[in-house]
Amino acid sequence: MIGLRRRPPRPAPPPPRAEVRPPPELPAQLLRRLEFKVVRRLDGFLFGDYRGLFYGPSLDLAEVREYQPGDEVRRIDWNVTARSGRLHVRQYQEERELTTWLIIDTSPSMDFGTRRALKSDLARDFAGVAALIVTRHGDRLGAITFGPAAGMVTPRHGRAQALALMTLLSRPAVSGPPAGTTTLEPALTNAGHLMRRRSLVFVVSDFLEGVPPGGGGWAGALGRLAQRHDVVAVRISDPAERILPDVGGLRVRDPESGEELWLDTSDVQVRAAHARLVGERDAALRRSLHAARVDLLDLGTERDPVPALLRFVAARRGRRP
Repeated sequence: MIGLRRRPPRPAPPPPRAEVRPPPELPAQLLRRLEFKVVRRLDGFLFGDYRGLFYGPSLDLAEVREYQPGDEVRRIDWNVTARSGRLHVRQYQEERELTTWLIIDTSPSMDFGTRRALKSDLARDFAGVAALIVTRHGDRLGAITFGPAAGMVTPRHGRAQALALMTLLSRPAVSGPPAGTTTLEPALTNAGHLMRRRSLVFVVSDFLEGVPPGGGGWAGALGRLAQRHDVVAVRISDPAERILPDVGGLRVRDPESGEELWLDTSDVQVRAAHARLVGERDAALRRSLHAARVDLLDLGTERDPVPALLRFVAARRGRRP
């Protein structure tokens, strides 16, 4: 009699593999990455003229003259030097130390992104690049964040300031129910009280709040800030906010209020209405910034920020006397 052989039991299926995400970058790692991947590229395009990267015509440039022994190398005007073949330096009507402030939106609406990065990541990277450039010049850097977890970096010199800013922006998001809509006006008003001297100010936000009617609200606060300071609006956006995709039924949720809405994105009229609202909001923002004499730098999560920065530099340089 032939004995029956028992089939060995099948091994249990392996447990599903959890998604492995890279650990978040430490603030010092962030700065090194930005310095290598962004700042060095800008340096190659601008030949070391860092002060010309952000500072606009409000610096009260008096003249450009030939270099003399003892002049600071950072004041060399590389454009004039290239045209004339001789070293020239910029001379200003009032020699003074400059201060740069960053007012950064850290509200829940910034934690969105469908392409290269989240909006909050892009805002953080821009802030890091600006911080590296400003502190490299020996100028003072300060920052204010607004949102559920607001914070501040008091203006000081040195690379440690850039590290302090990255530490502030790397804090984990506060968990819990939606805290309500974040408004820009209090942050701008508070910044105006803190800035005792004329400064360069970057307002980094997605500006989804919309422009209040009659020039009030945050638009009025921005205009008052721009009367005393050189203000630049840095708008952070994502393509999915500008163009509604045709994906059928879609449930959308406001990350700040928690309100949910169901949309039929296959409806041509729905997509057209969304495009119209986006266009109207964009036009209102541009009108408001123009009236306040505030420059706009547009950065999108789907694009490399360096070309946008270089276009911004060229536009500001073109308005210099």
